[in-house]
Amino acid sequence: MELETEMETETGTETETIPRKRKGAPNSALATEPDLEDKEPKAKKARLSSILFAENDVITPKQLCELLKYAVLGKSTPEPSWCQLLHQNHLNNVVVFILKGMSQLHFYRFYLEFRFLRKTFRHKFSLPPPTSRFLFDIIGLQRKKLVRGFPRTIKGRSLTSGILKPSINLQNDPIIQKYGCEKVGLTRCLLTKREMETFHFPLQGSPNCENFILTKCNGFITDNSPLFGLNCEMCLTSKGRELTRISLVAEGGHCIVDELVKPDFKILDYFTSFSGITEKILNPVPTKLKDVQTLLRQLLPLDAVLVGHSLDSDLRVLKMIHPYVIDTSLLYIGKQHRRFKLRFLAKVILGKDIQCPDKLGHDTIEDARTTLELVRYFLKYGPKKIAELNLEALASREELKAASQEPEKKGGPTKLPNMSVLECLDSMGQKLLFLTRDIDELSSSRNCLTIKCSSNKEVLEEAKVEVPLFPFSIVQFSFEPFSPIFADEVKQSMKTKWTEMSTVYAGPFVKNCNIGPLKKMFKSMGPVQSVTLVLETFRPYFCVQYEVLEAAQLAIETMNGILVEGSYIKVHRPVTEFTLECDSLVHELEQDCENQGTIYVTGFGKAFKEHLLEHSSLFPGLEAMILPKDVKSRQQKNYCFLKFKSRDSAQVALEILKGKDWKLKGRHALTPMHLQTWLKDIHPEPAMPSGLQLVPPLLEKHVFQIAEENHPRIVAWRCNRKIEKLYHCLSPGTLCLILMPGTNNTFGLHPGLGLMKIKEEEESDPPGLGV
Repeated sequence: MELETEMETETGTETETIPRKRKGAPNSALATEPDLEDKEPKAKKARLSSILFAENDVITPKQLCELLKYAVLGKSTPEPSWCQLLHQNHLNNVVVFILKGMSQLHFYRFYLEFRFLRKTFRHKFSLPPPTSRFLFDIIGLQRKKLVRGFPRTIKGRSLTSGILKPSINLQNDPIIQKYGCEKVGLTRCLLTKREMETFHFPLQGSPNCENFILTKCNGFITDNSPLFGLNCEMCLTSKGRELTRISLVAEGGHCIVDELVKPDFKILDYFTSFSGITEKILNPVPTKLKDVQTLLRQLLPLDAVLVGHSLDSDLRVLKMIHPYVIDTSLLYIGKQHRRFKLRFLAKVILGKDIQCPDKLGHDTIEDARTTLELVRYFLKYGPKKIAELNLEALASREELKAASQEPEKKGGPTKLPNMSVLECLDSMGQKLLFLTRDIDELSSSRNCLTIKCSSNKEVLEEAKVEVPLFPFSIVQFSFEPFSPIFADEVKQSMKTKWTEMSTVYAGPFVKNCNIGPLKKMFKSMGPVQSVTLVLETFRPYFCVQYEVLEAAQLAIETMNGILVEGSYIKVHRPVTEFTLECDSLVHELEQDCENQGTIYVTGFGKAFKEHLLEHSSLFPGLEAMILPKDVKSRQQKNYCFLKFKSRDSAQVALEILKGKDWKLKGRHALTPMHLQTWLKDIHPEPAMPSGLQLVPPLLEKHVFQIAEENHPRIVAWRCNRKIEKLYHCLSPGTLCLILMPGTNNTFGLHPGLGLMKIKEEEESDPPGLGV
């Protein structure tokens, strides 16, 4: 194993990371499944690097933009300069939560209330105080300039689209002509018998349908009848087209049938580029068409409605007749009976990218789910919303774009460093979802669906429904920032709290004790800020203030109760209002997701790095070593943090380090690097605004008594719960960013905090939240 230096920050921390081979992700949008040709036995998963390259640095909006653009475009745009996103093409979605009005001060002041965030998100980083261009710098959303003739909202929602112009006559739209402007029910979307005859659906008595099987569906259809998405793939045989795969998806998105089917006659063309099916795949399949027909007759309830795209061809290849159908190619019909492709409708209506050209074949389950989502969208928003999108204009634009990109395909991928995230999504034919209470701050954008909500609770409810339908979403909650007086009081109390938590009292010692060796003993726990002799006691005591919390905790755990020069000493923290619950806080810090797999090690000399390299085989799973340096002297300090892939690997390493005759001490980490940097930056004395006065006792207590429901502690707890609920609605493979932007206004200037994670398969729900 070889360690190589990646960066050195202004705060004097050097990060050593284990180099790893990085496979370039293909030029694609957010992929929805692993590549079919992936030869690795284990499916690849998108993942973030175990350590941010700039662990101590402030991450700027521009750097966040780098990451989000790379998440959308992959190798078509430069990789982010500050972290690694591996296997980008296996990302399913991106969701950015913005907690407007909150800062890093909120997170650490109410650390216990943010239980889900700290236990779930391993990667944390500092943000600078925001500017008025925060959303523009990250995503490309600009402040609103009212354009004459553009509607601001549509029933509480605003589709900020440059396509909708005053000159458009919605009454000429074929969807309006068929369904009117008002919302319709499910039964109104069913194809009539006349329409089914016109578009060649198999019907009883129709030519060439003599041997077709009828489903058992003959019940009474209502607006509450169940929907089932159907999609089939087929091949060409000596007798024409025959079925090779069928997928049936229930309305909730659950796939209830997904079967490969072997045709009865000799196959002439597998249509592999569309179906993904090859001779090798189909050879061992025993299922025949009659088996599928029997299964569908058994599964479909009497009032089942089948949903599909160009469903007539699916029913013909199934050789089945079903009377109740909704065909999305006819539901979203264009002028002169133009039938738009499913891939196009998924992009412009749902913001989804399906049937990607870099994949082998179409995913029948994905296509069936997409048709169901299109029907739900139509029923939810109504014909007028669809007509306002102007599908004809969008289709023409897509055709022009495809024609203009042909030369680029021959020349290879194009770097797009200057595009915003919004423009990147637009280039992929995808739509951004933005949920917020502050709709007036945004300007119009063609591919941004903005939903205005009246409260944070409504933002939550809308997000649970809408976010799964979009590849890229921004969910913004708005909170009142700390008042200037309260913020200064919190900063002062945080500084005091951390100082007292990192301080220990030790003693009693004998009166003639040798002070030199005692100081050396304390310093072996970690860097010491000061050692003070307590003069108010009969026998000597020492007050030791450490630089890092881990050193103080290690001193308490290893030195309390030991025999020193004939006296059994006690090592403990001062008992104040700030340290009353210190044991609980230390336990929660150790369980912080960012600290999982990280250990604190102290007591080594200058040659420790070489020593570790020499014995690196003893520490499997070691990913990085963080080596703090003194800011002024640039000398390496006698402690470090070692990051491992898992907590188990870290625990094994800790036991090995303690067991070796290396004179090392250590424990699990408690403080992220950005937290240490932030604590050093906050002022020890409050900077009081003119005209305001700090009134003792603590202002927080007064606020709590006056308005308990709006107390920042309660707000933080509720915010944590909202994000937890939304997080569990996200699909695996979702890149999730939490941004507390900080504040830069009359309420004060405070830096922000970012957290990020890619949700994985089968994540268990965290334990219940505590206050």
